Amino acid sequence: MKRFLALALTLVMALSLTACGGKTAEKAPAADAPAASGADDGYLISVILKTSSSEYWQYIIAGAEAYEKDHPNVTVEIKGPPSETSYDEQQNMIETDMNNADIDGYVIAPLQSDMVATMIKGQTKPIIALDTKIDAPEVLSFVGTGNEAAAKMGGEAAVALAKERGWTEINCIEIAGVQGDSTNTARMDGYRAGVTEAGGTFLDDEIQYANALADQAVTCMEAIMQNHPEGVAIICANNEDMAIAAARAAAGNEAFKNTVFLGFDGCQAGCEAILNGQLTLDVCQQGFDMAYKAVDACVRALEGEKLDAFIDSGASIMDASNAQERLEQLKGYMG
Repeated sequence: MKRFLALALTLVMALSLTACGGKTAEKAPAADAPAASGADDGYLISVILKTSSSEYWQYIIAGAEAYEKDHPNVTVEIKGPPSETSYDEQQNMIETDMNNADIDGYVIAPLQSDMVATMIKGQTKPIIALDTKIDAPEVLSFVGTGNEAAAKMGGEAAVALAKERGWTEINCIEIAGVQGDSTNTARMDGYRAGVTEAGGTFLDDEIQYANALADQAVTCMEAIMQNHPEGVAIICANNEDMAIAAARAAAGNEAFKNTVFLGFDGCQAGCEAILNGQLTLDVCQQGFDMAYKAVDACVRALEGEKLDAFIDSGASIMDASNAQERLEQLKGYMG
């Protein structure tokens, strides 16, 4: 009987609350939880990548997810086409999300910057460009690697190491990516400046274009060895795959045993190549930090903050002294 009376009393109280317009009490936030950023239901940020299938972009995904984990009021919706040539797929993703009223802001890594600039025309919600710049007034900030500054840092480190290895004539030949590509040009300009300012000579007349492909880099390296039987102090490349391929092609050539092979990216393959003695130096992009900063910039824009036009996600130089640490860090992101 007592249990029946208790249940009846509970029911009466619930009905009286309903009649007075009451609602179920919401759970109070934890004492250490970040305060809501403004929107009652939080923010929904669309993150559209160039692809979601490669190692580098997995670090990007990890960074965006880490921001979401650190900020309970932010939901990050991540998507990307199957490859970096899936132009139509990415355009469909952008078009769909631009018409989604529930989305509060966008982070976009464009496959075709000009096309994306056209697609976002007139959009009033915050848009952040990730990894690759989008030249459009709707874009509030570009978050990415300062390619020229990062490559300059690599060129300077390469000259210093070449001197340590006993080279007296410090010439540098680049195995470049795609001729005319803006990223390739920025890295080339940085390598040239770094090598020159550190006391070396950048051989512009001997630049080899390998279209960012490892197999073509092998052919380029074979030509360099034929043209320079005496060896070359520094071989720099537009990415680490080409630098690793060049180093493998030169393995066993006595004249190139002390050559500094310099790459750019800082993925796990680069770490392992340095640890096994093939690659010498690698300029490391910070993909995890890049994504974290991009989502953060979008949220700050939603809260009314004025953003810098360019937010540098940073870069570092990897050599034999820190390659293992970098490898463990990258594996942690993937895990």
